[in-house]
Amino acid sequence: MDIRSVKQRFEIIGNSAMLNRALDIAVQVAPTNMSVLINGESGTGKENIPKIIHAYSARKHAPYIAVNCGAIPEGTIDSELFGHEKGSFTGATEARKGYFEEANGGTIFLDEVADLPFQTQVRLLRVLETGEYIRVGSSKVQKTNVRVVAATNVDFSEAIRRGKFREDLFYRLNQVPVSLPPLRDRKEDIALLFAKFTTDFAEKYKMPLLHMTDEAREILINYSWPGNIRQLKNITEQMNVLEHERLISAETLTYYLPHEDFGNRTMTVTGNATSNSNFSEREILYKVLFDMKNDLNDLKKLVGGMLQSGVDFANDANNADLVQRVFSGDNNSILTSPAAPSNGVIRLPQNTAAPAAAAPVIEVEETLSLQNSERDLIERALKKHRNKRKYAADELGISERTLYRKIKEYNLTK
Repeated sequence: MDIRSVKQRFEIIGNSAMLNRALDIAVQVAPTNMSVLINGESGTGKENIPKIIHAYSARKHAPYIAVNCGAIPEGTIDSELFGHEKGSFTGATEARKGYFEEANGGTIFLDEVADLPFQTQVRLLRVLETGEYIRVGSSKVQKTNVRVVAATNVDFSEAIRRGKFREDLFYRLNQVPVSLPPLRDRKEDIALLFAKFTTDFAEKYKMPLLHMTDEAREILINYSWPGNIRQLKNITEQMNVLEHERLISAETLTYYLPHEDFGNRTMTVTGNATSNSNFSEREILYKVLFDMKNDLNDLKKLVGGMLQSGVDFANDANNADLVQRVFSGDNNSILTSPAAPSNGVIRLPQNTAAPAAAAPVIEVEETLSLQNSERDLIERALKKHRNKRKYAADELGISERTLYRKIKEYNLTK
């Protein structure tokens, strides 16, 4: 069976090796009657695997029933799965078939199987081993021929150790294990999934497609995505509906990434030294870098215009604030005669009647100190909000506690 055709049929996006392996196992085990246990974090798409197994099995024309075990109250779970007789409990006004009876000859998918009560686990083990079950309130043994596929996001070894899950049932369910990787381990698929979702939502809401800057795409790929594909889909839909600008910047994207600590605006990224690190302080550095990049781009346009028109750089008051933000230090600006350029130096000809080749230049050494830029950004935010830390912290996108620490670190007065 071609994996590509499976992906097309079930609208599965991605090319990671771990995803392809999971799909390959599902297709291979489908013709058998072996029980399958799917492991994976919430939101990884576990519900697709039992559908694939059922569709490529000999049971494909028989019923397929999906049951969320965690959504059924403990007092009624036995009745839901195995049925009950009339009068077996208060409210049982008539006999009812259970899911195992309804799915006879087909496949039943038990999602969040680790949430089953201990007594129900005993009943399930009997069905798996003998195909027999008893309705609630009955003494008559009934038979069923059902293929069981189960899924969980729970660590079974810990659940078994704590006595929450039967070890014999685990081994009976786990005849064939299938592991679905979390989205953070499928970095090569994240951009593909975003493109698919934004295309779907653009069509659904009759809006133009969303696109991302390179910086935003980098954050998208390196974010940890604790909610996996479901979280990525939800955030993509939010941006499609709420954003007027269809080019998503890094700053816009970080706004939609959730608060992992609701007291701080944080983000978790993966990869190398930043794996699972708190992003609360890094966000202010991102803002610094974005502001610096915008200032440098503006300065490039300014310099280009002056090179062509000969505008007096030093006397142009309209650009004084821009120059002050981009270049700092008392000795950064000196008059020199023309010389060979050096690294990190920008040469700007002054407005003069002399020939361009002999014109004096202003030599400005560029500084890219994040510490100085961060301090300047904090000072400006405090000044703007008249030293009201709460509003300044909101402006900077950090917590008030982080701002207070930065004020002490840089010896900034109120």
